[in-house]
This record gives sequence, C-alpha cells and structure tokens, in this order.
Amino acid sequence: QVQLVESGGGLVQAGGSQRLSCVASGVILRVNDMGWYRQAPGKQRELVAIITTNLRTNYADSVRGRFTISRDNARNTVSLQMDSLKPEDTAVYYCNADVDGMINWARKSDNYWGQGTQVTVSS
Repeated sequence: QVQLVESGGGLVQAGGSQRLSCVASGVILRVNDMGWYRQAPGKQRELVAIITTNLRTNYADSVRGRFTISRDNARNTVSLQMDSLKPEDTAVYYCNADVDGMINWARKSDNYWGQGTQVTVSS
C-alpha cells in the first residue's frame, strides 16, 4: 500500500513563510508527477503547484512567484516552500502523486493523496 505523509503547516502571520513536505512510502517502483493542492472552507480543491520527474514545474497564478515546489527523486519526497504568505492562502494543503507501486506482487499505477495539513495565515 502506498501512502503519502505530509509534514509542516500550522499558524503563520501574513508575510511569513512556511515549508510543507511530503514523503511517499510503500513498495514503490516510480513516482511520477507530484503536486500540492489546497482546499479552503466552502471552496473546491485547487491545484497549487505540480512538478514532473524531470523537474518541470507549474504553478497556480495566485501563488506564482511566492511558492516554490521541489522534489527529491531518490527519497520520493516533494516540498512546497511558501513565502510572502497571505490570509487567502489559508487552507488545508494536500500532497498528491502518481505512483507506480507493487501491491500483492502485482504492479499497480494509481493516484494518491495525503491526509492534508492545515495552513492558517493570520492578518
């Protein structure tokens, strides 16, 4: 069973910084695209940033220039450095990954989500 476990998050003042990390664990053959999504109260989940295995990145317009996504392919981790945080960045942040793994000795490719971590930016 593949799992994504996030760390980081919490309360920060506007203008501050936070770093989120996520590690994929289990019997993993390859981790493909990895990304971060967020969901604010009463809103739909939205893409924040995504990074491919060859380190191409894409960002939501609302965070471009303030957030930086990175990954370590050897450790199956993805991180999100968030700078110049704004109150509107307040949300639950979810790690997401496309993973080729092994379950019961069979190869299985699937999309996985972390459990989510709360980021609260106070004004």
